[in-house]
Amino acid sequence: MNHRLLCSGLSLLIFTALAAVPVAQAAEPRAGEVDPRIGTGGDGHLFPGATVPFGMIQLSPDTAMPDFKHAYKWAAGYQYNDPTIMGFSHTHFSGSGHSDLGDVLVMPIVGDVKLDPGDEKVPGSGYRSRFDHATEVEQPGYYAVTLADYGVRAELTATRRVGWHRYTFPAGKPAHLLLDLRPSIYDYPGKVLWSNLQVRADGTITGCRTTRGWAPGRELCFAMRFNQPMASHELYNRETDLVYKGFKGPGYQPQDQNAQNGRALEGVFDFGELKQPLQVKVAVSSVSEANAIANLDQDGKGWDFDAHRHDASEAWNKALAPIDVDGSKTLRTQFYTALYHALIAPNLAMDVNGEYRGPDYQVHHADGFDFYSSWSMWDVYRAQQPLLILLHPDRTVDFVRSLLVAQQASPFHMLPVWAYQGLETWCMTGYHAVAIIADAYIKGIRGYDADKAMKAMVSTATYGDYGDLADYMKLGYVPIDKEVEGGSKTQEYAYDDWAIAQMAKAMGKHDIYDSFEKRATNWRNVWDPKTGFMRARLTNGKFREPFDPTSAGYGDDYTEANAWQYSWYVPQDVAGLITAMGGDQAFTHKLDELFDAKVDPSIFKNVEDITGLIGWYAHGNEPSHHIAYLYDYAGEPWKTQQRLKQIMDNEYGPGPAGLIGNDDLGQMSAWYIFTALGFYPVTPASDEYAIGRPFVPRAAIHLSNGRTFTISAAPFDDAHPYVGQITLNGKPLDRVYLKHADILAGGELHFTMQAQPNKDWGKAMSARPASMSPYH
Repeated sequence: MNHRLLCSGLSLLIFTALAAVPVAQAAEPRAGEVDPRIGTGGDGHLFPGATVPFGMIQLSPDTAMPDFKHAYKWAAGYQYNDPTIMGFSHTHFSGSGHSDLGDVLVMPIVGDVKLDPGDEKVPGSGYRSRFDHATEVEQPGYYAVTLADYGVRAELTATRRVGWHRYTFPAGKPAHLLLDLRPSIYDYPGKVLWSNLQVRADGTITGCRTTRGWAPGRELCFAMRFNQPMASHELYNRETDLVYKGFKGPGYQPQDQNAQNGRALEGVFDFGELKQPLQVKVAVSSVSEANAIANLDQDGKGWDFDAHRHDASEAWNKALAPIDVDGSKTLRTQFYTALYHALIAPNLAMDVNGEYRGPDYQVHHADGFDFYSSWSMWDVYRAQQPLLILLHPDRTVDFVRSLLVAQQASPFHMLPVWAYQGLETWCMTGYHAVAIIADAYIKGIRGYDADKAMKAMVSTATYGDYGDLADYMKLGYVPIDKEVEGGSKTQEYAYDDWAIAQMAKAMGKHDIYDSFEKRATNWRNVWDPKTGFMRARLTNGKFREPFDPTSAGYGDDYTEANAWQYSWYVPQDVAGLITAMGGDQAFTHKLDELFDAKVDPSIFKNVEDITGLIGWYAHGNEPSHHIAYLYDYAGEPWKTQQRLKQIMDNEYGPGPAGLIGNDDLGQMSAWYIFTALGFYPVTPASDEYAIGRPFVPRAAIHLSNGRTFTISAAPFDDAHPYVGQITLNGKPLDRVYLKHADILAGGELHFTMQAQPNKDWGKAMSARPASMSPYH
């Protein structure tokens, strides 16, 4: 999603006011089947650089850091079609629709040093360099490229808290490393509020910078060391030219050689003519320089770059090992790359001493668990987090504990909404952290205080100042004359309320269950039977006029969608929605209208995230992600199978443009993984998965309990796109859903595929997935 307009204002106001588990069975190495280039072009917003699963470091090339008005396509700092690299920075989001980060940018340079990036269209105008994709190597945990203008071979790898660089310079030429603390992804003049830079007596470079970006007042510190002594160094304060892009002057004379403070700092470190590669290691901390040094001391020992590259690859092999997939090389690359992208975030946001920065901007200490941040809740609650519950349940324990301590530190007593490096941005809508926690609890994940979790969920859902929850609790809907996007917010709140109710019921907290189960029916208050769409109401109870179901944009009734897309968002009560729409036939007819409509994509030119259109269905944005599975709930699962094939054929592919929309911290990729396996969590916080059809001939999920759940399909080809019969452990499965317990028990789910649809299978109401309301 694109958070830029939605999220900036509230977070700035708030800042001003505040002034992993071994798998049961070893698998073949999978890292070699991943192609990190997928999604680095177009609108995928993915980076090709080095990271480890859920690591603090994302060390990657930046081809551009445009100003905030033009930054959308560079949310990860890299666009495949760009001709130059301006440097390598240590922090990046994976597939976000908004961005920040790009911290601690370095660039190896040969010969004369220019202090500004320069113009990519004018070679030699700055420190950026041209490059050729033929020289790039992208692997999980490793990235390499040759910087053509300098003849430098750059190699990158990562450990959990340290980025490792190895630069091979051409012989006979002086080598330099530039450090620029000014650039930032989603950049604008004055973004850096303050920074400091120091060369310590032992040669360690340290510094911090504070920015007023997406999370205002974010501070990030670093510590950097080299494997060879510096011949000299210069530190610069460029405050007299804060708008540095396009700078044409001769440069600035260096100032204090060992320490600088200001808003526009750079350092140049000179090494003379090198006879061996220069290695650089960098650790970061959101707490302090001292903690960055401690991270470097503990996680950055020695200088064996190849050993760390090997360890990063092994970390990815272990993380990817829970699923074995058969199929063609192209299919396996697509599958394991999607799984790789689903395992990048949330990110570790805690130092080796257990300290981390909380949403109150204070330093806290994690006792007995790792603290994670980078939470794109509006996206990842749908499929990415359910996937991790299935594949890495022990990691989920730390995720839940991270959410709970963040709520305890929140000045507003709320669970994270869109947080990174411990700080809150208030981006997007809903309070979907409650769905992540409830989903974990319903599926048997323990290891945290469930009573405290319930208190945190209720506190979040009753904080009246958030998204006009006060009126929602009073009126049963969010009035559009009080709060933008009131229609979709009402729907999202109602689903989150249902999630709270499910966990409360499982815990025996009947008063909480009764209250939130009632709130979960509030979606009905924005349903307009006259038009057949969800619509926002005014405070006086009337629907807002005029009404156009095709309209989408900030301030409209819906979040990044129109009425055609959001009117299907009642995952907790699909049976109730079917009844409201007039029954099974009317429901599936309208679904057909959605997919078969002739739509001019230019209608969404002002909503960048509405991409991947099939009719009105927009796979490039999350509100559409469950819709193809809704035929299951109306007795026509064969149409779910049909629509899923359309989506898989059109929305995913090999190469840099292989994602039709932002990956959104793994959600787009997790959708692919579940759908390829043959089922999908339409309603997180239930224990059910709606069945589609598999897009791999065979897959084996190696569960943490020591069992294996196998999915197989035959015949597996384009001539047999429909499900004829399903068996679970050899017995016919007449229902169109799987229970979580079915998977955990191990066994085999076999799909017999056929050329024509089986219109009888799954038709009975008793075969359909669960819903709040009864089927009629």
